[in-house]
Amino acid sequence: MPDLSLHPQYPDEFAARYRAAGYWTDETFQQFLPRRAEQFPDHVAVIGHDSAGVQRSLTYAELSASAERIAGGFAELGIQAGDRVVLHMPNIIEHTEVLFGLFRLGALPVFALPAHRSSDIAHFINFTDAAAYVIADRHSGFDYREIARTVATGRMVVVAGEAAEFTALTDLRAAAPLAPTPVNPECIAFLQLSGGTTGTPKLIPRTHADYLYSVRESASICGITKDTRMLVVLPASHNFPMSSPGILGVLHAGGTVVLAPDPSPTTTFTLIEQHRVTISSLVPPLALAWLSAAKNTTRDLTSLEVLQVGGAKFTEEAARRIGPELGCTLQQVFGMAEGLVNYTRLDDPTDTIVTTQGRPISPADEIRVVDDNDNDVVLGKKGHLLTRGPYTIRGYFNAAEHNAAAFTHDGFYRTGDIVRVTPDGYIVVEGRSKDQINRGGEKIAPEEVENHLIAHPHVLDAAVVSVPDTYLGERTCAFIVADGTPPNPLVLKSFLRGRGVAGFKVPDLIHIVSEFPATGVGKTSRSELRRTLASTWEKVTSR
Repeated sequence: MPDLSLHPQYPDEFAARYRAAGYWTDETFQQFLPRRAEQFPDHVAVIGHDSAGVQRSLTYAELSASAERIAGGFAELGIQAGDRVVLHMPNIIEHTEVLFGLFRLGALPVFALPAHRSSDIAHFINFTDAAAYVIADRHSGFDYREIARTVATGRMVVVAGEAAEFTALTDLRAAAPLAPTPVNPECIAFLQLSGGTTGTPKLIPRTHADYLYSVRESASICGITKDTRMLVVLPASHNFPMSSPGILGVLHAGGTVVLAPDPSPTTTFTLIEQHRVTISSLVPPLALAWLSAAKNTTRDLTSLEVLQVGGAKFTEEAARRIGPELGCTLQQVFGMAEGLVNYTRLDDPTDTIVTTQGRPISPADEIRVVDDNDNDVVLGKKGHLLTRGPYTIRGYFNAAEHNAAAFTHDGFYRTGDIVRVTPDGYIVVEGRSKDQINRGGEKIAPEEVENHLIAHPHVLDAAVVSVPDTYLGERTCAFIVADGTPPNPLVLKSFLRGRGVAGFKVPDLIHIVSEFPATGVGKTSRSELRRTLASTWEKVTSR
């Protein structure tokens, strides 16, 4: 069983500094919702569809009471404080109830996204030694109970909806409310997932103190109040819609969260009109879809005041369209689940909003831009972004070898981004130094997909690379060296899905080649592959 003490701690001198400055407080996620229920008992906290597709709402008092009962239900099943629980649910109202039930109990949510399939979930469960796996029965035509049957043997499985042979979430709600055992605010509150460049996603340990600081400051910077109505379009377990300011920032201020069951403009525009939504957050592809759909919509979008765009760089041309075409203020967001978050401010000049990715949350965020030898570059020049601060982790969970490369000796996190910093402290993202592919905000580790491809009997070798795309930012292409008869690309894609690979990880393009170009030491030269692909792509798209 992994030892939860294995996550690197903030050095004592930094922890003391962050406490003294008031960045870290004694509040924990156990206390977070009950305190808001006392402040805003009858205010609507969350609106959304449940697992049966019925729209309903919960006040702060109702949400808190539900979380207390669900915590009691988990306890009756034998789940204890400190146990890991993989939370794999779409944007349904039960997601919020279960999340705060786990917080009440002191169990640690491990956040999975709806698109994850059996291969990913097996890793999350096994690496964290999860005690339970929580799912919806079905979503978007997919039966999540099949994953549970495949990879969750020996774990408690709780299902929102038709439970079949598993435990129904409704049974947990019948339990007596649980009185919490207090937790240390500097202990781990949950584990998030990092999209890395290898086939084993790293776990990000976030503490109560560091994460709640980020939530509070994000809510303030983004102007969140009890009158805010935020539409959550992106997966609720993703760091961006959870805390930037996201669900937690809105609940911190006493506002209302509206969960979108799907991201289509038809659905989301209807919800904006119905609930007079004031703010939402999107990745660039969805923002482009909104711009396209807004031209012909009959829905009233005039309540929308702010549209956040993040997860991948938003082009200046598209950014300039948000105000004129959607009638709201654009706020660019550049952050990472490991910590650092940057925002353009709502009162920034238009040119700053459309040409930069914002500036950091905190005056204690330390930013370095360095060359390949870790030497600081001249202000305004491009380089590798390094950061440390009161809400940026000091290391991944149980990953000592990786941490040695991902962090400097003095605790700066190597983000993998190539950036430049403007004279007034705003960050402009220029690209990625890591081999990770950013497909519309979803991070893909090429090695993981390559390993699945090589498992096919007619694939000798595989290399997955990115190709620029105006809609998604990057698409994926797999170069295949065949073993015998070259496999059909459609067959390969079906093969990957059959192995439980998430849909967004299945390559958009597949090319069969006779051999790979190699570096001097025999490694596949991905830079050469990218040049080859770029040339091929240009020929195809110019026809």
